[in-house]
Amino acid sequence: MIMQETIEKLSLDKIKCHIFLCADQTKPKCCDRDLGIASWEYLKNRLHELGLDHPSKLDANYVFRTKTNCLRVCINGPILLVYPDGVWYRQATPMVIEQILQQHILRGQILDEYAFHVHPLDNNVKFH
Repeated sequence: MIMQETIEKLSLDKIKCHIFLCADQTKPKCCDRDLGIASWEYLKNRLHELGLDHPSKLDANYVFRTKTNCLRVCINGPILLVYPDGVWYRQATPMVIEQILQQHILRGQILDEYAFHVHPLDNNVKFH
């Protein structure tokens, strides 16, 4: 029952997209550790300011965020990944994160200047 309460508390069934950010690495490779932390704090605070970090009365969907130790792209970081769109962004500094939020998350348009790979998830894939 505790798991179901956690699922409901986090509104996991209402997630519109999931942002992963490579920050606070054990062994910083893609960027300076302080830059990764600054980007994470910006993302977290900005999602809250925009009201995107939880379902609302106007929009039941929201953006889930996860700070990762490493996304294994150890160059031009911080690396930010948006799922289910499968868009990988490089140099995700606070300034770039703001552009990603405004253009990609809110308007559905990929920020070509920083996107280095696009591979959307296929909802029909079945694992055995």
